[in-house]
Amino acid sequence: MTAEAPTAPALSYGRLIPVTVHFDDLDALGLLHNARYPLLVERAWTELWQEKGVRFEGDWAAAGDACNAVREFRIGYEAPVTRPGAYAVHLWLDRLGTTGLTYGFRFCSRDGAVTYARGSRVLVRLDAGTLRPAPWSEAFRAAGRELLRPDA
Repeated sequence: MTAEAPTAPALSYGRLIPVTVHFDDLDALGLLHNARYPLLVERAWTELWQEKGVRFEGDWAAAGDACNAVREFRIGYEAPVTRPGAYAVHLWLDRLGTTGLTYGFRFCSRDGAVTYARGSRVLVRLDAGTLRPAPWSEAFRAAGRELLRPDA
């Protein structure tokens, strides 16, 4: 008889993106440094949007929806990450506006069962020439709607 792995909780919204915490991500106390959480969340979002064809390849004028800026970032820490290894970031959208969006995230165990930190970030789509708010493309909005939290 073989032991079965525990079943991961099913996500009713958003996506779970694998991330790796390395030894050098830990601080002097052996905890994941607080500045690494936003970096790992950003890498997860970059991976997700690249899967959907949204990427920056060095030309802001051609970047389209990848030309955006952070307006606000919030994070709360719930439990310490005390070792390197495989984790995940649960990503979703709370709001998808004409020129901005708010996404939520959880930094969690690989299976999504344990939450270490959670937060949100507000992004604004920018016109590359003026750096003023610009509307998201319809393709971006369609991809974003797939990530909306049902009760958002």
